[in-house]
Amino acid sequence: MLVKSFGSALQGIDALTITIEVNVSPGVQMFIVGLPDNAVKESQQRIFSAFENNGYRVPGKKIVVNMAPANIKKEGSYFDLPIALAILAASEQMKSEILPRYVVMGELSLDGSLKPIRGALPMALKAREEGYEGFVLPEDNAREAAVVEGLKVYGVRNLRQVVGFFNGTEFLRPCAVDLQREFYHRASVFDLDFADVKGQEGIKRALEVAAAGGHNVLMIGPPGSGKTMLAKRMGTIMPALTLEEALETTKIHSVAGKIGAQEGLLTKRPFRSPHHTVSNVALVGGGTHPQPGEISLAHNGILFLDELPEYSRSVLEVMRQPLEDREVTVVRSKYSVCYPANFMLIASMNPCPCGYLTHPEKECVCKIGDIKRYMNKISGPLLDRIDIHIEVMPIGFSQLTSVAPAESSAVIRERVMAARKIQTDRFGGTSIHANAMMNSRMVEKYCTIDDDSRRLLKTAIENMGLSARAYHRILKVARTIADLEGCARIARAHIAEAVQYRSFDRSQHML
Repeated sequence: MLVKSFGSALQGIDALTITIEVNVSPGVQMFIVGLPDNAVKESQQRIFSAFENNGYRVPGKKIVVNMAPANIKKEGSYFDLPIALAILAASEQMKSEILPRYVVMGELSLDGSLKPIRGALPMALKAREEGYEGFVLPEDNAREAAVVEGLKVYGVRNLRQVVGFFNGTEFLRPCAVDLQREFYHRASVFDLDFADVKGQEGIKRALEVAAAGGHNVLMIGPPGSGKTMLAKRMGTIMPALTLEEALETTKIHSVAGKIGAQEGLLTKRPFRSPHHTVSNVALVGGGTHPQPGEISLAHNGILFLDELPEYSRSVLEVMRQPLEDREVTVVRSKYSVCYPANFMLIASMNPCPCGYLTHPEKECVCKIGDIKRYMNKISGPLLDRIDIHIEVMPIGFSQLTSVAPAESSAVIRERVMAARKIQTDRFGGTSIHANAMMNSRMVEKYCTIDDDSRRLLKTAIENMGLSARAYHRILKVARTIADLEGCARIARAHIAEAVQYRSFDRSQHML
């Protein structure tokens, strides 16, 4: 008897529906065809053990399992459940009438219980797109998949419960998620706040500009000056995720298996801070079984690289293309996947190997050659792609012990959102929604300056030896500063402030 069930395979951050055909006929052995990997082939032992431990009969016949399309490699143990159900239906131990109306996924334990899967959200989106009535998957993934409206999502604990559902003897209630409560209510609730930061008003201003225009930032300062503290609060002043951005971000984390059992939709912009020992593959993605890397997990959020010169030179250089294209394409001999990587880079570093070159009180013990080698760990092409370089200095005791209230993240975020609204209106109808994303043609159109500003910019570029890319970055930052002030045109003061945010270029030039 021939029976079909349906599952999903992951390709990048999207899903592809897989048809699982099972035919039970006279003979012996079980055959799985359709380009399965070892984890799929090993499903036979898990399935048969689950049958025996739950009172189901292992068919003493020839079982052929075909996974179509056969030219797509099937990876992972998540096909256990759809294969098991099709075998039970083909051997007439389970009704098969409504099985084709559902996508089914799950890894079986030997006792028949179900383990969580990766990629539940993209699978649910694909099931809805192709018109399936529902999605049956492990209970731990139900909330994640249930954010997809228009699809019945059933979370199940074990094989017996699933069989009962398809036989009509077990009632399952679809999992429901209140998007208003899950998303809109929690989107603006943060544990951290800029009000916690004492002093550093100039740095807060620079980070406000960065958040308003989506600009990359490099903070340079001695240890203990507050670089990490400021970076961790950056997400609290950025605009809240839109529902579309939240779905896209959640898909990436779902594919990477980063969504917990009690989580549904990600409501806050991700903040990723990989250790400096991170490898190229861990940063950009890929591997034997392709996975999104840290730059994709930071999509629509922040990638924080603390102590930037401590990262491997090759690791830093692989970020150059994603910083420009805002996506990364991982190409291997047998596959090619594209992961989105529209992140804001926040990096920090010491001004020298000992860390105290610019400290107002402690003396630097580094030699000039050591300082040059340390700074040269950051290549010019990478530095060009960072719009704002700011020097962070330690605060004094009086500022540290001050009880005067500092400006809260909520107040700063209001100004940031007002500037983003201007940019949304400016770039309406395009895929660009922030000044940092403008191409050279848009820079020429929206970043026009008067003669006085042009002379100032010319002097800065000649004195600091800036590249053409740095020139465009300065104009983009100036455009954002003007947007924060509600100015239609870029003024000389905006250019002057944008030039001040190239402190690393100035220090390199002085060395």
